[in-house]
Amino acid sequence: MVKTIYKGKVVTLNLETVTLPNGATVELEVVRHPGAAAIVPMKDEHTVILIRQFRLAAGGFIYEIPAGKLYPGEDPRLCAERELEEEIGYRAGTIEKLETFFTAPGFTDEVMHLFKATNLIKTAQKLDHDEVLEVIEISTEKAMSWVRDGTIRDAKTIIGLQSVYMRSRSQ
Repeated sequence: MVKTIYKGKVVTLNLETVTLPNGATVELEVVRHPGAAAIVPMKDEHTVILIRQFRLAAGGFIYEIPAGKLYPGEDPRLCAERELEEEIGYRAGTIEKLETFFTAPGFTDEVMHLFKATNLIKTAQKLDHDEVLEVIEISTEKAMSWVRDGTIRDAKTIIGLQSVYMRSRSQ
């Protein structure tokens, strides 16, 4: 049985009665989300472009890679391309699929699709009215040091940077 508690523009909160694999029946709160895509923009093989974006839930500004919510039926790659241009003002000459992962499977079904962008072509930012951000170019080494020292705390950004960094080391 599913009871919708809240339905918003981004998420739906359900109270769902389920029977677990062990036979127990429980009520669980589940946040339903359409999924998202994120992209690691590499200006060159040693420089990544990040955004410093205001996030109310995080208590202020945090460092992130461009990302956005999928539209119904949207290809995650197209979403990543759209967010790359909207948020930092670049198109990618080359896009590589990196990872797909659940963001927080204890309470949400959100799946994040992660890409890497290279051979960037400068265009123009197309920020939404609710996006407050600054574009920052830093070395991948500096970005990794920010992951290690806790400056970067956003999970998709940590996963994206580590994925790109590890792949570059194995070549």
